[in-house]
Parts: sequence; structure tokens; C-alpha cells
Amino acid sequence: MQCRITLLFLLCFTLFKVNAQDLFDETITIPTGYVPEEILLPPSPLSMQVLFIGGTDIVQTTETYDNAAGETVAKEWHDFIGFTPDETGQSLGWVSVNHEMVSSDDMIGDGGGMTVFKVARAADGSLEVMDQNLDDGRSGKFFNVDFVNHTGETGMNCGGISSTVDGRIWTAEEWFRTSNSSIYRDGAGVRDTMDVTVSSDIPGWNGRQLKKYETFNYMTEIDPRQAKSIRKMYNWGRQPFEGGAIEPSNQIAYLGPDATPGFFGMYVANSPGNYNEGTLFAYKHDKPGWKWVPIWENGYELDHNSFAVEKGATMFNRIEWVALDPADNSVYFTETGRDNPGTRWADDFDKGGTFHPATMARAAAQGLASPTSRDYTDYYGRIWKYDARTSELSVYLEGGPFFEDSPEEANYPDKHLSNPDGLSIAQIDGRSFLVIQEDLNGTSNGRVPAGVDNRTCEVFLLDLSIENPSINDLIRLTAVPKGAEVTGAIQTPDGNSLLINCQHPSTDNPFPFNHSLTFAIHGLNDLKVLDRGLSNPFEVMSNDIEDKKSEFTVFPNPAMRTVYLNQVSDVAIFDATGRRIMVKRNVTEIDVDSLSPGAYYIKNTSGSIKKLIVQ
Repeated sequence: MQCRITLLFLLCFTLFKVNAQDLFDETITIPTGYVPEEILLPPSPLSMQVLFIGGTDIVQTTETYDNAAGETVAKEWHDFIGFTPDETGQSLGWVSVNHEMVSSDDMIGDGGGMTVFKVARAADGSLEVMDQNLDDGRSGKFFNVDFVNHTGETGMNCGGISSTVDGRIWTAEEWFRTSNSSIYRDGAGVRDTMDVTVSSDIPGWNGRQLKKYETFNYMTEIDPRQAKSIRKMYNWGRQPFEGGAIEPSNQIAYLGPDATPGFFGMYVANSPGNYNEGTLFAYKHDKPGWKWVPIWENGYELDHNSFAVEKGATMFNRIEWVALDPADNSVYFTETGRDNPGTRWADDFDKGGTFHPATMARAAAQGLASPTSRDYTDYYGRIWKYDARTSELSVYLEGGPFFEDSPEEANYPDKHLSNPDGLSIAQIDGRSFLVIQEDLNGTSNGRVPAGVDNRTCEVFLLDLSIENPSINDLIRLTAVPKGAEVTGAIQTPDGNSLLINCQHPSTDNPFPFNHSLTFAIHGLNDLKVLDRGLSNPFEVMSNDIEDKKSEFTVFPNPAMRTVYLNQVSDVAIFDATGRRIMVKRNVTEIDVDSLSPGAYYIKNTSGSIKKLIVQ
């Protein structure tokens, strides 16, 4: 199958309207005797495989709420993916999948949820989900993570942490609650609202009395091998957690909460691997020297936000996922943005919270004195880079480009990044790439073309060897069906596959793309990185670019199912019968993943015609 999952792209992009009829006729006629140059697009080295389908695959459950152990259909709304390598070599390891959906369930448990399964590499390069026998007596392929009988229910299992040091997994509870009445509404949520006596191995927390709602919004560690929770990290603070990353020393956890304001956090353990004791910090950009302020040491407080504001920590607009590049220990995180965040952080600014100079400059560019203005906008979000050597933080890539009004599809930019959310690092041909996943928070201002209401979310690769990247450096890898968020991307330990989640797609999509699902893109080890000044550095290129700069030329890239033009052009693609099927304006590359194998013609406004053979 093609690398970008042809069906997914058809579902996404057939909704886009072409409004450039005046540029090209509806049909093409090849002049008598004219033989267009043939451009061959070989099959992609990448393939796709669906691994786990929510609402369809069966998970094994434990005895829960006095209900007998058994089995039931898996939850949906797949979000985070963690991977724990199998050090015995008997398999690749264990996959952990979050379920952001909040529901009441007698067998899985109320609140959020999580599913784990074990995979091995098959002879054909695909992944095989293996049978397992767990210590609690469960047997099967997919297992519900037991929170209820160990640490208590979780809410909206969203992002999380997958440690590349030792394979430990933490699931993030983004579902920030402020009262018991907010955890059970309209027949869904957590039904038990009784006060809780905490049972924990974290110093100062065992035996503490909490209101039920106060037991939510922590990073919760799980054991993927036995499909059960281990501990809630009460000492990391009660926050609407999204993402995090473990530093290679195994003594620092970087933390990101999805809030406005959200505070970039760091927990420093007293000893490597023991995150039960240590100090919690928040980033403060204007602190002299090392730019971190302590929130508490072995803290017992519930109101993290007030402590961070009081210490003057730097405020962000919805921090999402956090990723660490093992090549140099640089840390990246997404700030997904929100259309009008101004009034949300105005009170915290008055109480001492601070804004990074980049945020102040963004407000000034909008003609505003402060980001606290109700007119301040942040439609697209961005990616930040933290340099652990200097403790400096800077914007690595801004989303956009900005549009006051959404352009029509024919005039839509070739590259556009809106609301980066999921983030991870992949190693391809010895080079580090960011894997950026979108979660559009709107359709206006160019987040999708005019007339399109589908929040089409895409996955991009970005070469981290680029010092000052731009939107044009993004490499589009895949997209997900109508209505879905794309998230969870993580590379398998052998480097050959990227696991990705498709969350809450439209129920009108054909099966299985009408369910949340976890799929894999295989063949990453077959990609080679070229340095030819292209926006997509992956081979295989069948033409020598340097020899053909003066004429209209097409260069195919089978890996990404893209054809490149050697000059900015308006082009149309016609099928073998001569019927126009696609128009693109002002482009240097064309995504042709939706084209079925066969012959096509590419024509520019000067009349040059190339024949494209898609294999």
C-alpha cells in the first residue's frame, strides 16, 4: 500500500474545491505527433497497516466494581502511544494506547482508559499482535489497563511520556476538574464521588484525604507488561497534563500542561530513575542564570497554577507534547495556540505570571500593548526549542502562514502548519526528524481552504539539522480521514515503523476509518536522506536536477508520493482519458498519493506537457 494511505487522503482531500477553471480546459488533447516525456513514479517503499481498532477489537478486563473479569470492546478516542521494548528479544515490545474518551463502564472502569498489546516483527515486515498470559489470569491479545483496582480512575487519558531510557510509560490526565459535580454529568463519567484516602509510595501522600475530583489530573505511571497502573505522580503537581519527556540521565522529566496559561515544567529526581522524590520547577525566561524556579520540593500542594504564577513563571498558550532529541538533548514542545487567549491569562499576568519576548512581539505585531488583550489572536501555534546547555528557550518554527481570510483551494499554500499538537522524534538514515501532528482548533483564517469545514489533520517530518527552518521545510507524511485528529506518533525500537493514532473520525467514513484506530507506517529503514536543496530530502529521484533547470521538469519522489517541479508553476493533472482531475497554483510540488496506478498528464500554463506513470 502507498505510504500515505490512499484511502485516507481521498477522504480528506476530495472535499477541497478547485476554483481555477479559467487556467486550464476541462480536457486535454495531445497534439498529433507530440510525444510527452514520460516520468515514472515507482511504488513507495513505505506501507501501511492497521493494528488496533477502537469499538471493534476485544480487550480483556479484570474484576471491576464487583463485576467479574471478562472481555468487552475496546474504548475509542485513541491519543498517546507509548512503546516499551522487549529486552528479552522475544518480541519488539509492548504498545500502550491512551483513550481520551470519558465514559462510565462497569468492565473497563469509569473515566478515561488505556489499552496495551504486544507486537513482534513478522517476516514480511509487518507487525504481529501477539497472544499473552498476564499474572492476573487474563489471556488474549488486547488488554484494558486496570486503573480502578490500583490507583483509581483516570480522566481523559490524553498525552503521556514514553521513556526512551528504560521503557517506562506515564499516561497524562488532561481532564482538569474543579468539583465533584464535574466528574459525572449526563450519565457519563466517574460515578463514585466519595472522598478518597490516598494509597501511595510517594512520601507525604499515603493516607492523605482528598475530594474525589482532586484525585484527577496527574501523570500516572503504568506497567504495560501486566496492563495495570502503578502510581499517580502527585508530587509532579496537579495539572491538565498533556506531554512529557525523560532526559537520558533518567533524572529529569520535562512536563507540558495543556492550559492557558500553561507552564513548561521540569521535575528533577533526587536519584536516577526514582521520580518519587525530587524538586518540581517551572521555566522563567527572565531569571538570571539558570532559568528555572522551584515550585516545591517533595510537594504536597494541589494548586500548581497559583504557585507557578506567584514565582513569575513564563506563561504559554496550551503546551501539548514534549520531545527530546537524543542527538544533543535539545527539548522541543508544541504550543498549539488558541484563537483569543488574552482574557484567559490576564488575571495570572496581574498576579505575577510573565510572557516570553516572542509572545510580546507577537502581540506588538498585532498592534496590541499586551497578549492579555481580548483582541490578541494565536490561530496557528508553534514549536519551541529548549537548549539544556544554556537553559534558553526560543521559537523553532512558527505555524501559519497567516491569512485574514481563508483562500480557495487552488490558491492555498503548498505548505501550511496549523495547531501542532503531537510531537516526537524519529531517526531516519541516521538523522533526527521531528514528527509533527496537527489538531486543528478551527477552520477559519486559512487553517483549511475556503468552503471546507473538515478539519483535515496532517503529519509532517522536519529535519532537525536545519538550524532556522521555515514552513517550506516541512515534509508531509500522512493525513487522517474526515473529522479525525492525528496523534500519538512513535517510532518502533528497530526504527522501521512509525505508529500513529487516528482519533474520533467521522462515523460516515467507511470501516475501519469510522473508528479511532492505531496504524503503522512501515519501511522507514529503506529511506535515504539526500541533500539537494529540496523541500523533501528523501530519495528516490529518477532525474538529475542539476542537468535540467531551464525547462519545465518534473521529478518524482516515490517515498513521499510527491512530484516536484523545477520552477514555481500553475499546473493541471489530467487522467488517461484527458479529463482534468486536479489544478494547483503557484506550486513547486504536488501530492499525488490519491492517484491510482496508471497514466496521467501534467500540463503547465505555457503548454508544456509531461506524462506521469504512477506504479
